[in-house]
Amino acid sequence: MMLAPTAGLVIGYVLMGILLFCLRGARPAPVNKTFKVLQWFSSAWMSFSHGTNDAQKTMGIIALALFTASTKTDAFKDLPAWLEFLRTPKFEIAVWVKIACAITMAAGTAAGGWRIIRTMGHHLVRMQTIHGCVAQSTAAAVIEVATHWGIPLSTTHVISGAIMGVGATKRLNAVKWGIAGRMVWAWVLTIPVCAGLAYCFVRLVHIFGMA
Repeated sequence: MMLAPTAGLVIGYVLMGILLFCLRGARPAPVNKTFKVLQWFSSAWMSFSHGTNDAQKTMGIIALALFTASTKTDAFKDLPAWLEFLRTPKFEIAVWVKIACAITMAAGTAAGGWRIIRTMGHHLVRMQTIHGCVAQSTAAAVIEVATHWGIPLSTTHVISGAIMGVGATKRLNAVKWGIAGRMVWAWVLTIPVCAGLAYCFVRLVHIFGMA
């Protein structure tokens, strides 16, 4: 989990460097036109890998909650007939959970992700189609490998590292390292802050006798 953003940065830098070397004599117009088309495929791959990793975390939590409520507690004891689909006697991912997570992730990204998209594509590094294609392909490959091994990752962390890597091939100061530093601090603080909040919420539940 900690090495994934670094892997994205290093692999993105190397792949972008190789690609720029191979295309050093090419005219910009046809290169941009070609990678504009290729970016549709890299975007689709990135979207698919996002679902194979990030969505699985949410689905796992929902499945665990439903399984626990169905087998370990009396939460579903008086469940109405029209909500019977919530009962999960075996730990498995129901089809409706998969569909709900897919729709929710797509809607959330489409509705609330624009500020992050602007930060990544304009404020962190000013990218062109070739940079976007390589960054997306790099991040997708890293996430796919992690998914194959069952390792949960942050898609945002990986794509951020890949964007920094491809951006650094322009020149080192092409990457706004101040913004990158604030992002890294946010990554580092996220885990202990979330752990602390979770602990406090559970303690409050026990104090007020709700569990």
